[in-house]
Amino acid sequence: MIRFTASVVAVGVVAAALPAADWPQWRGPDRTGISAEKGLLQEWPEGGPKLAWKADKFGTGYSSPVVVKGVVYTQTTRDGKEFVVALTEADGKEKWATEIGKVGANKGPQYPGTRATPTADGDALFCLASDGELNCVGTDGKVRWHKNLAKEFDGEVGNWAYTESVLVDGDAVVCTPGGKTATLAKLKKTTGEVIWKAAVPGGDIADYASVMPVTVNGKKQYVQHMRKAAVGVDAETGKFLWKNSKTQDAGASILTPVVDKNVVFVAGSRTGGAALKLTPDGDGVKADEVFFDKAFGPSSGGAVLLDGHLYFTAGGLAGKLYCVEFATGLVKWTETGVGNASLCYADGRLYLRGWNGEVALAAVSPDKYEEKGRFKHPDKSKIQGWPHPVVANGKLYVRDMDTLLCFDVAKK
Repeated sequence: MIRFTASVVAVGVVAAALPAADWPQWRGPDRTGISAEKGLLQEWPEGGPKLAWKADKFGTGYSSPVVVKGVVYTQTTRDGKEFVVALTEADGKEKWATEIGKVGANKGPQYPGTRATPTADGDALFCLASDGELNCVGTDGKVRWHKNLAKEFDGEVGNWAYTESVLVDGDAVVCTPGGKTATLAKLKKTTGEVIWKAAVPGGDIADYASVMPVTVNGKKQYVQHMRKAAVGVDAETGKFLWKNSKTQDAGASILTPVVDKNVVFVAGSRTGGAALKLTPDGDGVKADEVFFDKAFGPSSGGAVLLDGHLYFTAGGLAGKLYCVEFATGLVKWTETGVGNASLCYADGRLYLRGWNGEVALAAVSPDKYEEKGRFKHPDKSKIQGWPHPVVANGKLYVRDMDTLLCFDVAKK
């Protein structure tokens, strides 16, 4: 039986105030890609699990869903504008949709549209549009406040516009405008009032990763992967603490950092991944390299840490699944699986949503990969999509552009 290694920090009240089976934010209750849910199918029938419902034509985009108190929320694009949409968890019917911004300018210009996942906290949602408009929206669909990260914070963003899913930590929202004056920022979650602006020396560009909290020697900091470097700032004051440029990537810093105690794994999709050990160093923090490998470049699919081993896919469009010992960087095995994929984990199984439209269920350990079922997405878009799979309340959610599929994966 595989055990999971969870992050050592609590992510505000989001995880604490909700049932364990809800999925309230990007990458789940603790931003680790791990659900504590039990009682799920350990093997799928031929053709995959039963489809519970399908929601379609609600707008395009790359955002993943969140599931909170009987409602599914996601962000979407309609006619050049971006919205947060609420769907009923029981049947996928739309409850309301609220405009949160316009489609951000892509220098690409590929992949226009919304991509951030909303963060649910109590009776509020925190939604970042690709043009940098950060909104606090009530669960009734009414906007409470908004800030524009590009205009109000002199933000600087990468080729594919604003992408991060903002962090709610206690009474605050933490985000990444980029630039020289507010590379990271912390705001009061009730009003949007600025608590601090953190200026990283030399400034940096906000690419596509999301902030993770890390506690080192009893002191909390926020870790983010920017365009030029992975960085850490003091959670209370915003003081710059450290940066490490080993995994700098000219345009594909996507992976949300993975945390285990005082070690963080960061990666550039094109440059590779590194584990960094964070230790106090006078008034700052040292970020010493534990291991680095150019092959360890998980992209949009994320990485999951289970029982001291890191699982991720890397290697371009074809890609393969890696199992890597977190303490050393030793590759235990690689597996073709469904190729490059987005990952999550629940009840002893890894869920892989392949970029090719295949979805797989697998038992994984440091010894082997054992597939327990696979199906082809019946409504796969011609446009490449990367939304992460979500497991909540006995259901598996798989989004592809303007279609959200909900499958029943609970044991009967």
